[in-house]
Amino acid sequence: MGVRIGVLDLQGDVSEHIGAFRSALADAGLSGGSEVVPVRKAGQIPSFDGLAIPGGESTTISKLVDKNGMRGPIMEFEGGIFATCAGLILLAKKVPDPRVKPFGLLDIDVERNAFGRQKDSFEADLRVKGLASPFHAIFIRAPVISRVGEGVEVLAEVGGAAVAVRQGKHLGLSFHPELSGDTRLHRVFLDGILS
Repeated sequence: MGVRIGVLDLQGDVSEHIGAFRSALADAGLSGGSEVVPVRKAGQIPSFDGLAIPGGESTTISKLVDKNGMRGPIMEFEGGIFATCAGLILLAKKVPDPRVKPFGLLDIDVERNAFGRQKDSFEADLRVKGLASPFHAIFIRAPVISRVGEGVEVLAEVGGAAVAVRQGKHLGLSFHPELSGDTRLHRVFLDGILS
């Protein structure tokens, strides 16, 4: 059975997510008949099983989503969404920055740049629920989840704050798994949309 994954190609780690999803599909024995493609037009969105919203600059991505008429198709998307860093900010219900218009698809509140500026970026080995061994996470100007609503499962924390959550088919991460060389979280997402 083939799986179609779209990676929102407005700004951010697009090629890295495409590569990570292709590797994850191959590792899962699903590469035959599957495809991972960049999404540049709103009309493409409904055709996918899963959509990735990569890290980048959340205010820029928010503006480009509206400029390209993608807000409605993303909010109505029936597949799962894999959101990292800036993508997580956009999937939240509430973000305390008027320049960002979140989609409200995850019942969470998010604080932008919660760990500090670019120079405060860091890496950490996280215990992630469902993974047998720690995941080496890369945090770059990362957000933190300040409130978790009902129906949202916390998968990982740093310093008592949630940095990885799942709600239904959606997976939201404060960090950049596409930069780690470890495709286990991409696999977790694929398992979620295929179950």
